[in-house]
Amino acid sequence: MRPEDHPAAPAGKVAILLINLGSPDEPTPGAVRRYLAQFLSDRRVVEIPALLWKPILYGAILTTRPKASAANYAKVWDRAANDSPLRVNTREQAKQLEPLLGVRVDFAMRYGNPAIADRLAALKAEGFDRILLAPLYPQYSSATTGTALQAAFDALAAMRWMPAIATLPPYHDHPAYIAALAASVRAQLSGLDHQPERILLSFHGMPRRTLDLGDPYYCHCRKTARLLRAALGMDDLSMPLAFQSRFGRAAWLQPYTEPLLRQLAADGVRRVAVLMPGFSADCVETLEEIALEARHSFLSAGGTHFTALSCLNATQPGMAMLARITGDMLAAWRLPG
Repeated sequence: MRPEDHPAAPAGKVAILLINLGSPDEPTPGAVRRYLAQFLSDRRVVEIPALLWKPILYGAILTTRPKASAANYAKVWDRAANDSPLRVNTREQAKQLEPLLGVRVDFAMRYGNPAIADRLAALKAEGFDRILLAPLYPQYSSATTGTALQAAFDALAAMRWMPAIATLPPYHDHPAYIAALAASVRAQLSGLDHQPERILLSFHGMPRRTLDLGDPYYCHCRKTARLLRAALGMDDLSMPLAFQSRFGRAAWLQPYTEPLLRQLAADGVRRVAVLMPGFSADCVETLEEIALEARHSFLSAGGTHFTALSCLNATQPGMAMLARITGDMLAAWRLPG
């Protein structure tokens, strides 16, 4: 091929790819089994040697867990959209962010669909030669941001002509993120007919071993909590921190959310609200695990009022925050004209 026969390079077309965790394609045991097989085969998620882990995964876990997980997904599945809440919310975030920034905004899931590799290939085929990868995890963990970026880099490695890539850093302490969380909490509390005695900050759990190996996630969560308390004029007694979604028998980051809620009720706390600052969009972990299961635990232990506060989703504070943090990253790519 002669040099003049090569296709012309795109003229600085910029896109953003929002990335979140993922969901099964439907709330059925078969779809959940496929999803969990991909998710729990990720070496950044489960760091047990494959020789030991694979028999457990394809034995006890994938033969028993999909049915129960499918039932949980079914409780919160968006019937109108016929989709998971996480995909519905992330799709809406992408839709609203695009006009705010004036660039193409797409979204992908680390596990399930739409796949990161597929969306990167589609954007490249459309001529986008500058892509900001934006994992929507405020606090960095190898099992969340790390694996999302690795999946993207693996897809890019197969391309002869790669687009230029930037990555969104963790934003756990970004002033715009803290301000958006504080505004969301104030707005939601103003709509209640009671005043919570505690606002519990529930972050997704990670094995304790990840902290010992140098993962910054625990420290990022604690800093988010400290900054949000300061923004709302609260302390660690009125706004405690806990970790949810524990899996397996190993020690995870503590305290655990549901036991702490039961202890609060036993100590005489009757009114609680729970905020999940590590989740950028509502999903099965917030809508089922907290809004349903944790509610039942707290009320059964003697509590009288339980409020699961919504994630930022595509609310005005949430979208203003996303526009700020992604817009700042795009500044170097702003072209004249």
